[in-house]
Amino acid sequence: MPSSPAQTADPHRLIVLLSAGAFGSAASMRIADAQLPALASGFDVSLGDAANVITVFSVAYGLMQLVFGPLADRFGKWQVVSLTVLASAVTAAACALASDYSALLWARFAAGATCAAVIPMAMAWIGDAVPYERRQAVLARFLTGQILGLAAGQWLGGLAADYGLWRAPFALLSLCFLAAGVLLWRSRQAALEAAPPQPRSGHPVREAAEVLRIPWARTVLAVVFLEGVAVYGALAFMATHLHLTFDLSLARAGAIVMLFAGGGLLFVTVSAVFVRRLGEAGLARTGGTLMALALLAAALSPLWWTAPLACTLLGAGFYMLHTTLQANATQMAPQSRGAAVSLFASGLFLGQTAGVFVASRLVERFGTAPVLAVGGASLALLGVLFARLRRRRHG
Repeated sequence: MPSSPAQTADPHRLIVLLSAGAFGSAASMRIADAQLPALASGFDVSLGDAANVITVFSVAYGLMQLVFGPLADRFGKWQVVSLTVLASAVTAAACALASDYSALLWARFAAGATCAAVIPMAMAWIGDAVPYERRQAVLARFLTGQILGLAAGQWLGGLAADYGLWRAPFALLSLCFLAAGVLLWRSRQAALEAAPPQPRSGHPVREAAEVLRIPWARTVLAVVFLEGVAVYGALAFMATHLHLTFDLSLARAGAIVMLFAGGGLLFVTVSAVFVRRLGEAGLARTGGTLMALALLAAALSPLWWTAPLACTLLGAGFYMLHTTLQANATQMAPQSRGAAVSLFASGLFLGQTAGVFVASRLVERFGTAPVLAVGGASLALLGVLFARLRRRRHG
């Protein structure tokens, strides 16, 4: 597969800065998961209604991809990332200051909109700056920030909920976004030198149409949508499952779920070896299998102490499959990389929206365990399916 025409040296410092922005974005995604029971009680709404704070974030995140991708292709990916990280400082502060449930929903919608550009456009910039043969390993290093953000969001959300301080994590996020945004903006000249922009028309419909005309792009987008449905529909209720099934505190349940990030970090440290030995098809198949085993164990085990191992395996399996999909996303339409990665992110988070919505209704009717089990079985099938499609396309 052809390499990107960009620089051959990894821009390490710039990737660290992008990773810092990804930390805030990922923490914002997951900050409400472990708080759902507390938010339901505090605002006197059902658990399903409380899950709307996750759903509205995901809806805004997915829809805004149609805007940010073409904008980044036209005006520069680094500039768009920098400005949206700074804007996310404002929307996180709005969440912290929300006066009631309705205000919190609107603030979370705004937060989803501003966070939408950060990780996808950072990935697209890496696609411009790093040749394809080394890109998956670099993406894995970049994802360290995202993984740590997922962990921080889960843990801080649960801890704050136990102490009745649900606003505090949003205030901390605002400060993190502000610091990262300032550093990113000050580094824009170095970013320009590492990956010179290739201006496009910036028309959203035209850019998206160029990507969607490519059969492999449609395949990758469909798979990442289904991945979002299965993974996040289950993950959003993992802490709630541990809380309701084993009577664990929300802080303790959130700390266990943050081992999802630990599994991701474990994969990142050995990603180069796994990529070399398993290849993309092997990573997809193995990742789906690990996620299935993890979710089935969490759903069926009568012992709470199996949950830490399950969450670790879930994180490792997810990043095996997801980094494979990400690498394909950055190369499926090199001429419109910003739009392509935006559509990829949109597919993931629209999948998350659908997954959390459906899971929240199923949880109210059947409980958390069946939702986790169905998610696991679906991911096993998805990993095998993508592995076969990838092998068929590339041999």
